[in-house]
Amino acid sequence: MKIADVSEFYAPQGGGVKTYVEAKFRAADRLGHTLVLVAPGPEDRVEPRPGGRIVWVKSPVMPADPRYRMFWKAGPVWRVLDEEKPDMVEGSSPWRGGWLAGQWRGKAPRALFMHADPVAVYPQTLLGGFLSEKTIDSFFGWFWRYLRRLDASYDRCVVAGQWLADRFARQGLERIEVVPFGIQGGEFSPALRDETLRASMLAACGLDSRATLLVTVGRHHPEKRVPMLMRAVSMVPKEQPVGLYVIGDGLQHAKVCKLAAGLPHVHIAGAETDRMRLARMMASADALFHGSTAETFGFVVAEALCSGTPLIVPAAGGAGDLARPAYAETYKPGDAQDAACAIMRFAARDRQALSTAAYEAGLQVGDIERHFDRLFALYQKLVDQKRAC
Repeated sequence: MKIADVSEFYAPQGGGVKTYVEAKFRAADRLGHTLVLVAPGPEDRVEPRPGGRIVWVKSPVMPADPRYRMFWKAGPVWRVLDEEKPDMVEGSSPWRGGWLAGQWRGKAPRALFMHADPVAVYPQTLLGGFLSEKTIDSFFGWFWRYLRRLDASYDRCVVAGQWLADRFARQGLERIEVVPFGIQGGEFSPALRDETLRASMLAACGLDSRATLLVTVGRHHPEKRVPMLMRAVSMVPKEQPVGLYVIGDGLQHAKVCKLAAGLPHVHIAGAETDRMRLARMMASADALFHGSTAETFGFVVAEALCSGTPLIVPAAGGAGDLARPAYAETYKPGDAQDAACAIMRFAARDRQALSTAAYEAGLQVGDIERHFDRLFALYQKLVDQKRAC
């Protein structure tokens, strides 16, 4: 089976999307499929990969983040699909790329893969402190109408969590399939905990090893709410010393650095591309502190659990979906004061018991290979049904 993935947000310097796509190529190679990733790039070019190839389509830079590009003209994307003649088409965003994949005139079945909740990424991030989810959804009725039209051009809408399937179903999307995500087995483990590394991370935050070490990992984009996490740590009483070690880069990086300069016990470490070092940092932290409610599935949250690292996360979205009282404290999304209270509750608990429960939960997190087994089986089913018609 040849699968064409119109992947609008794949970029060489990308984060979670890049990690997911690389795993997707490995799975295609393992299962004997061909994956053709259609991505916006600086020039028209074909890049061979085990399991398929990337077909770069010359596209303009995205104004908000120059690391990414955006599809513009329909013709070049449709020409790639015409030439490739895929058995299956995937649109992996609800924006321009998803629209182009949905409107292509080819006869192949197609699936819209919703990797996030767009209303949570933007409107709820900006307005969630003032308005309820229901009110924000009503204000953005125009978007839900657009998404329903887009959904109608696909044979399936794929999501990675039941909570998001339920949310989209309430908004009128149809033929929704839940294909749970997973993570690469064996990369993250509590055995990687390193007290010397932990002490050095706390020292970077201006604290000694008696303090609580929180780590946050992710792109510095608005939906990650990194500034809110930093303010929350600053609200914790001095009698309960807490350090926040911030790993990541992105659109708001300059803002994050400027804010950190005025706050005690916050260290901006920048991006970490060494996965083994990242796994050691994760295992060495006392808890993962997370701010986003927009993810379908909290990859970094799952990685923390596999590391035996407890959670302090918002009570919503993919992160909240993975949180349980035995190993997590939750707080009202976007509320720095409530997040500070969650930190204090966490600091008063037995970290070893939390860690044991977190690791046991991590054992239940699905493997990424199982995710692709199920995804490609779904696509093969759609292809077979189309051929039988």
